[in-house]
Amino acid sequence: MPTKRNNHRPTAKLSAQPRLHQSANELQPYGTVNHLLPLELEEPVRLEMTEQLNQLLADTMTLRDLYKKSHWQTAGPTFYQLHLLFDKHYDEQVELVDSIAERIQVLGGVSIAMAPDVAETTQIERPPRGREVVPVQLSRLLDAHQVIIGEVRKLARRASTLGDDGTNDLLISEVLRRNELQVWFVSEHLVNVPLVQVKETSRSIGAA
Repeated sequence: MPTKRNNHRPTAKLSAQPRLHQSANELQPYGTVNHLLPLELEEPVRLEMTEQLNQLLADTMTLRDLYKKSHWQTAGPTFYQLHLLFDKHYDEQVELVDSIAERIQVLGGVSIAMAPDVAETTQIERPPRGREVVPVQLSRLLDAHQVIIGEVRKLARRASTLGDDGTNDLLISEVLRRNELQVWFVSEHLVNVPLVQVKETSRSIGAA
């Protein structure tokens, strides 16, 4: 009687247990770019752009978080309006963070990501942990916007000079225009107009 042949190859032992606590070397060190990307941009150009974009990214992430802090901690008769405005601006800054980080990765670089690294890198002044009055919150936000707008204008001109049109387009079309618009909305809240008190004119008194 012929014997059955076992055609099944031995397989590795399977387990449903997750493999925890894994470690390995970094795929790519921070501050470097991939060498052979077909972007028609030389490596020195991409190194310079990713370094400057990471500075902008750190500052944008700081401004994003400053808006969330203001959203949580604002107070006073304009609480509701500013509570909503700050959160809207936070969401818009989140979008800019993603766009800047993705541009760094597209250029072959490594995006800054973690809060301690951002805190070490940002040029924006750190606020206190406690609550501040609304005018100080607003002024602090405008100061942060000014830092970002200044570096965006400078970096956009540099990107154009180096032929990095993609970075230039991102900076002008998205980052600069969004920050300029937010500056307008925030700065209008610092106009010294009374909330509930006006002086009646003689014409309105006579009409009564």
